[in-house]
Amino acid sequence: MEVIYNIMEFILPFDFMQYDFMKNAFLAVIFVSPLLGLLGTMVVNNKMSFFSDALGHSALTGVALGAVIGISDYSISMIIFAIAFALLLNFVKRKSKTEANTIISVFSSTAIAIGLVVLSKYGGINKYSAYLVGDILSITTIELLVLLIALVIITIIWIMIFNKLLAISVNSSLAKTKGINTALIENIFVVLIAVIVMLTIRWVGILLINSLLILPAASSRNISSNVRQYTRLTIAFSLLCGILGLFVSFVFGLATGPTIVVLSAIIYFVSLMLKKN
Repeated sequence: MEVIYNIMEFILPFDFMQYDFMKNAFLAVIFVSPLLGLLGTMVVNNKMSFFSDALGHSALTGVALGAVIGISDYSISMIIFAIAFALLLNFVKRKSKTEANTIISVFSSTAIAIGLVVLSKYGGINKYSAYLVGDILSITTIELLVLLIALVIITIIWIMIFNKLLAISVNSSLAKTKGINTALIENIFVVLIAVIVMLTIRWVGILLINSLLILPAASSRNISSNVRQYTRLTIAFSLLCGILGLFVSFVFGLATGPTIVVLSAIIYFVSLMLKKN
């Protein structure tokens, strides 16, 4: 890591880059932003913003599960629960005739309630309040390595399923006639969302994770003329807001996650004004 740190200090000769925690946070933004951007494009396309929000809120139950079982690293229990939550929700949504938003709301409220009840029993809710807003400045080098591995694996899977996922987002029935296993592709997609959300939620926060998935994609969709431009702009907006938000929050002593979200919201409203009817 020392070599990487030296390179970063040379490329970014700012006073605040002398701190290792800022270097780690910067690398985390570089690793996480493209992933959130990529996944966010299809979350917006498939009108799944409520779904991803429910998934983020389910993190509390994942933490509670870890507390009950005695898992020291809550990321493991959160990922396990989130994958089960996402797959079960997807299954019920496909099989039930009830409106999708109603089903998602039921799952989301139930998961949050269970998480809060269990956490109130195991050490008090305040002990886990850090998960609500996150703290990207606390990320460690080991956690950075995990994010890097996740970036590589998820990007490879994304490239493999992108065309099929795009076809499903355009017309699910037509995609089936083309021989696409829509249920399988959708399940893979929600698992990818579950994994990246749970890997990043401790640094981004339960209250903000959905905003970072949705806002860059929604902004680029307002001004994009094709899928390629849509994807590139989403990643660019995500990286821009992440890097700028990190630096602005450090300089002015602000919380990093909310600062990134505010910048993302500003870009969204600007793109909305530039949107072509």
